[in-house]
Amino acid sequence: MARLEGKVAVITGGAAGIGKVTAKRFLAEGAKVVLVDISEEMLEETKQELGGEVVTVQADVSKEDQVKKYVDKAVEAFGKIDVFLNNAGIEGKVAPLIEQTAEDFDKVIAINVRGMFLGMKHVLPVMYKQGAGSVINMSSVAGLSGSPNVIPYITSKHAVVGLTKAAAVESARYQVRVNSVHPSPVNTRMMRSLEEGLGTSEAELSKMIPLGRYGESEDISNLVLFLASDESTFISGAQYRIDGGMAAL
Repeated sequence: MARLEGKVAVITGGAAGIGKVTAKRFLAEGAKVVLVDISEEMLEETKQELGGEVVTVQADVSKEDQVKKYVDKAVEAFGKIDVFLNNAGIEGKVAPLIEQTAEDFDKVIAINVRGMFLGMKHVLPVMYKQGAGSVINMSSVAGLSGSPNVIPYITSKHAVVGLTKAAAVESARYQVRVNSVHPSPVNTRMMRSLEEGLGTSEAELSKMIPLGRYGESEDISNLVLFLASDESTFISGAQYRIDGGMAAL
């Protein structure tokens, strides 16, 4: 049997990168999928590419009314939410702290932290009522250590750890699990932007990774699938590094 047979998954940041690849994997494993993204055009392109039982919702995850809209639409379309991949995020400006503006900082926090908080605020009541569910919050290795020139991003990804741990404790009584995933650099548009801002290359950054390469979205989707499935029903409040061995250095 497929590992997500009969399950309904909501994925924010679902039109590209890790979100899109994970949606494809979830569909192959029997899930129905609700894709959420800021770009309506990209959502439509992704829906056509993926096929299967896919509903799309254009939304800004930092706006509470729009978060409520995507949750309501998921329940209206499929009757429940079993899996929530809280994945939408931005990298922000690459610059030293003293060159970052308050506006730069607030923009990253709005998407990466407020958006994640609002997603859980509106998805968790659905899962609590069901007495089951898995929330996977997308963080980064940047959420477990420090790094220069991307302080808004670093701050936001550290905040995801706190959100995850606190939500896991609150949700346990309802048999709802909340975990975070912490990838190394992944071969996506975000890394192209960061490479440009940092004035470096994939070849140079890959030297920091013992396995010698960036992660691929498929690598991350393998871990997310495990956390979404019933194979991980005794795992909650955990931080999963998927970093090619970086933590061993």
